[in-house]
Amino acid sequence: MDTTVYGPVGPEAGHTALMGQLTARTMLPAELTEGRLSIVEHYLDPQELGAPLHRHAREDEYTVVLEGRMGVMLGEDVYEAGPGELMLKPRGQWHAFWNPAQDRARLLEIISPAGFEQFFVEIAEYYTSEREMDMERFMAACDRYALEMDLESMPELIGRFGLIPPPEMSSGGG
Repeated sequence: MDTTVYGPVGPEAGHTALMGQLTARTMLPAELTEGRLSIVEHYLDPQELGAPLHRHAREDEYTVVLEGRMGVMLGEDVYEAGPGELMLKPRGQWHAFWNPAQDRARLLEIISPAGFEQFFVEIAEYYTSEREMDMERFMAACDRYALEMDLESMPELIGRFGLIPPPEMSSGGG
C-alpha cells in the first residue's frame, strides 16, 4: 500500500456524494483498509431524515455524533445522541436516523466491513437536477448492496419525530 495515503485527512479529502439533502463524504475507503472498514462523514440539516427504516445484511455501522444531535430508531427503541456519543447499528437490525434538532448535525460513520460507502456514491447519481430520485435504479442498488429499505416508513417517521419531508416526497419522486 502506498504510504503517501496516510496522515491527516482534511475536510476536502475523499469523495462527497449529495443525495437529496443528505451529504456523505467518504473519508476512508475500503481500498485503504483492505476492506476491513470504511469511514463516511454525514451532514444532516435541521429536522432532516437521514434514512427511513432499513437494514443491512453485510455491515455493522458505528456512528459518532461530532456536532449537533442524531435521533435513531433501532427496532422499536428510540434514542437520541449528542456530541461524543456513539450509536451501534448492527447488521440485520431495522434502523432509521435523523436530525431532531434545529442545528445542522455532523456524524462520523464507521462501516464494517467496508464496501457500503460506495452505495452513497452510486445513488447520488440517481438524483435529477430537480432532486427527484430514479426509484427503479435506487431499489436495484439496494439489492446489490444487500440493503432492505422500507420507504413506506417515511411518512410515519416524519410525523412522529417532527421532521421536514425531503424534496423528493413533495415533488412526487419518492
